[in-house]
Amino acid sequence: MSKKRILLIIAVVVLLALSAVGYFAYTSVFNANTAFSEEQRVVYIPTGTDYNTVMDSLQPLLKDVQSFKMVAEKKGYSSNIRPGRYILKKDMNNNEIVNVLRSGNTPVKVRFNNQERLENLAGRVSKQIEADSVELLKAMKDQQFLAENNISEREVLALYIPNQYEFYWNTSAEEFRQRMQQEYNRFWTEERLNKAEAINLTPTEVMILASIVQKETAKVDERPKVAGVYMNRYKNGWKLDADPTVIYAIKDESQKFDTIIKRVLYKDLKLDSPYNTYLYKELPPGPITMPDISSIDAVLNYEDHDYFYFVANVENFGYHKFAETLAQHNRNKQEYIRWINKQGIRR
Repeated sequence: MSKKRILLIIAVVVLLALSAVGYFAYTSVFNANTAFSEEQRVVYIPTGTDYNTVMDSLQPLLKDVQSFKMVAEKKGYSSNIRPGRYILKKDMNNNEIVNVLRSGNTPVKVRFNNQERLENLAGRVSKQIEADSVELLKAMKDQQFLAENNISEREVLALYIPNQYEFYWNTSAEEFRQRMQQEYNRFWTEERLNKAEAINLTPTEVMILASIVQKETAKVDERPKVAGVYMNRYKNGWKLDADPTVIYAIKDESQKFDTIIKRVLYKDLKLDSPYNTYLYKELPPGPITMPDISSIDAVLNYEDHDYFYFVANVENFGYHKFAETLAQHNRNKQEYIRWINKQGIRR
């Protein structure tokens, strides 16, 4: 065999080998490599996770783990793990998967409603971001933070306004607290601050009163009228005499916040607690729940009327009957008592 022919054969073999390597490299990078049938799967990578742990999480989602490892290491991902929430889509190739894991941290929508305590809020939020409830509660009650913001532990619930917010899943407890403080400051616009000043209430006092309105009625359209009753009492130096504050006082004393109390008894009105507005003229020392924005604005824009009393309306459930005089209120109240006794509600 001639030398020229040998060289030709060698060249062909090398070419075939290079083609095979190139094909393998191409398929490793660009062929679909997901092993799930759903349109997408979510991968959570906690803070501090190492490469091997990430691979353990990804293995059930990949057809070919080795080809992914090759691409991940070539692109430097194995030494640059980033925590977060990542969405892998069906039929992604290795190159796309690595790119997502490097820079595709996707926010989550964090929702929380009318929690009565920081403990409840921390538990609710911890189900939606990486920070656990212990870390969140510690950040919320941090004494330096409270001192810097001139707010007490009883009042600090007012900083957290129920809504829906976008956070990265790997948000820390301190980052969550900082963001919520920013949202609180953003909420208290110059217009709202001026309205609070006009009714001689601080923003925290508005939040406390709004929390009572929140508990009194679930009807958004009735909240300004209920707020008007409490503002009439407050402006005239009356005690607020708010049943929801008594219910909160009972729960606070027993530390049993899961207790359901449907009826306030006369003996409850004597409970010595700073939350009991039947005993103390002052506002409670903090919110008794997290008020909705509708309740906050109901206080700032309360209805101007002459009502000082109200009681549940048994003819239109969810709403209340309002009265200007005690005599009128007592007639309405007797109607309500007859109804509640008929229902057999003792507590």
